[in-house]
Amino acid sequence: MPEPIEITLLGTGSAIPTPKRSHSSVLFHTGREYMLFDCGEGTQVQLQKAGISPLKITRIFITHWHADHFAGLLPLIETLHLEKRTEPLEIYGPDASRFVDAILELSYWGVGFDIKAKNVKAGEKIFSNEQFEISTVKTKHSVPSVGYCFKEKDHWHIDIKKALKRGLSGQKLSEIKEKGKIRNILLKSVAKMTPGRKILYSGDTLISMDLFKAAKNADILIHDGTGLKNMERKSHASAKDVARLSKKYKVKKLILTHLSKKYKTNNEILKVVKPIYKNTVVAYDLMKVKL
Repeated sequence: MPEPIEITLLGTGSAIPTPKRSHSSVLFHTGREYMLFDCGEGTQVQLQKAGISPLKITRIFITHWHADHFAGLLPLIETLHLEKRTEPLEIYGPDASRFVDAILELSYWGVGFDIKAKNVKAGEKIFSNEQFEISTVKTKHSVPSVGYCFKEKDHWHIDIKKALKRGLSGQKLSEIKEKGKIRNILLKSVAKMTPGRKILYSGDTLISMDLFKAAKNADILIHDGTGLKNMERKSHASAKDVARLSKKYKVKKLILTHLSKKYKTNNEILKVVKPIYKNTVVAYDLMKVKL
């Protein structure tokens, strides 16, 4: 059985936070992995409210280097240092080495664990393990930026009766799952494949067709929903366009986040976008989604 995936939207506000909406940060938890996507101001406080130790964080993915998406890194790193972290921490992002080096130079004494800055660009696979892989997707913002695609690997479920009829048992079952074929027996002849789950996070962006093509049939798309109108000058998409394209590309659930402080309630946005695409929700701080 695949591991559960839990997503916590730690911060759902835009450039200016409010008492109800903190700066952008999303936590993905599956298996032993606790991954932050963006780390705006106040992220470590939001982690405490969510009951999640910052020491559990395994890696951080920054979409772009505007302060509301990374200003929480400095205090978070200091907290990890004070809590005696020893495990290395990987931080991914466009120009990551430039910004991570600058943050570390602000410390008199350095930190007691290794921080590895990983520079990324759009359209590449940047992390993979036995369970899932993460790749970057092209977005359109006013500074270098990427979105991130979390793609779980497909699962094969062996039909024991079919396998036994073909003389497969014990170690041979693991072997055919790993290799896809034993002798002249194909895996698909004795097993059923379940596609892995797919989740995308946009960060800040105008409409990017690369992002929506990558999000086709995705289980969840977490997208910039700053306003209902297109904000070309500030490089934010219209939430109405995001809803329309999410429907077109058969996204199973659209979550709008990075919301402008001018909206006092989620319903102000929902009443406009829900008729466009019914599978839309508007995020709020500490909202949890489980798959």
